[in-house]
Amino acid sequence: MEMWARNPLGLPKATPPPRASARGRRRSYPGPGPGPRGTFYCCHRCAQDMIGRTESCASGQIPMTYLSCLAYMLEEWTGVEYLEKYFFHVVIFSLMMSAILVFFIVPLTILFFIYLTNILLLIYQRNSEVKADPLSDVWDNARKTVASFWDIYARIWHGYELHGVENLPEGPGILIYYHGAIPIDYLYFLSRLFLWKKRLCLSVADHFVFRLPGLKLLLKVTGVMPGTREECLSALKNGHLVSISPGGVREALFSDESYQLMWGNRKGFAQVAIDAKVPIIPMYTQNVREGYRMFKERRFLRQLYESTRLPITPPYGGIPVKFRTYIGEPIPYDPNITTEELVEKTKTAVQALIEKHQTIPGSIWKALLDRFDKKQKSD
Repeated sequence: MEMWARNPLGLPKATPPPRASARGRRRSYPGPGPGPRGTFYCCHRCAQDMIGRTESCASGQIPMTYLSCLAYMLEEWTGVEYLEKYFFHVVIFSLMMSAILVFFIVPLTILFFIYLTNILLLIYQRNSEVKADPLSDVWDNARKTVASFWDIYARIWHGYELHGVENLPEGPGILIYYHGAIPIDYLYFLSRLFLWKKRLCLSVADHFVFRLPGLKLLLKVTGVMPGTREECLSALKNGHLVSISPGGVREALFSDESYQLMWGNRKGFAQVAIDAKVPIIPMYTQNVREGYRMFKERRFLRQLYESTRLPITPPYGGIPVKFRTYIGEPIPYDPNITTEELVEKTKTAVQALIEKHQTIPGSIWKALLDRFDKKQKSD
């Protein structure tokens, strides 16, 4: 009777729902946010969608790693299935491409600025209706603007310094210099020389330079020429300085942090100096190989260059190391010297500048510290 009074309908006794364990309570999160052990809980909608794939909706939210959650959200936004399976590979590939881009971003930026300079010269030519010879003084205002831009870039990025300008003759002469991976240091030299002395130094460049599209006016205004014997003699006769790198593209591509000169059998510059009766002035830029480098020489790359004469290997780097250009004492004209002797004498002079001012093998770390070396600044 007592039991019937307590339960007149004879219904089974209700059992209260089981109490969630401590572990279960830790897995219940009200919304998106971090979970235990590096997991991440997405929103309720995301969780229910995922539950529909593998679990019952009664199980609530499910823990996910950060990458899994991101991959799933990308799947929802892009409509691409199974993205989570390949997401890790995509991330690794993206990181690798970013690292490669960092290696090449500064050289590409320099190339962009070079083309921008040519565009500005074209605008100047059109607005001023200049039809004069690109080497005439009419272009001096444009040259000053271009030189100022590159000089500012040189000061900021490489703390550029130029030493030994007093060694340049008042009249004509031939400058012989070591060729870095890219001749950006030589561009700095041209800019600083024009700003200081208002003097234009004509440059001998490889033939492939004149096949680059969109640089015709810039090459003419800055005095870049193919460098035949007749052109060099004419420029020297008109009182210009002429700069030549006997190593050229081969030295740019295949020299390294040992700063080895790679002139081969080139001696035309010496014959021109003898014929024009002008001095030869050696020049070298400290740390030029630490700022920009080439990939280590491989036999097939060397063979490819020798067969095509094109710079196939791209430079990398752009590290803001210290650049100092040193102009050595001139080698005076000597009517009794032979071409071979003058070549060896010039090579010895350039090598002496390298040994005096460069740590060999080159060190990127030391080249960076050179920017803070007060003692060398006063040399």
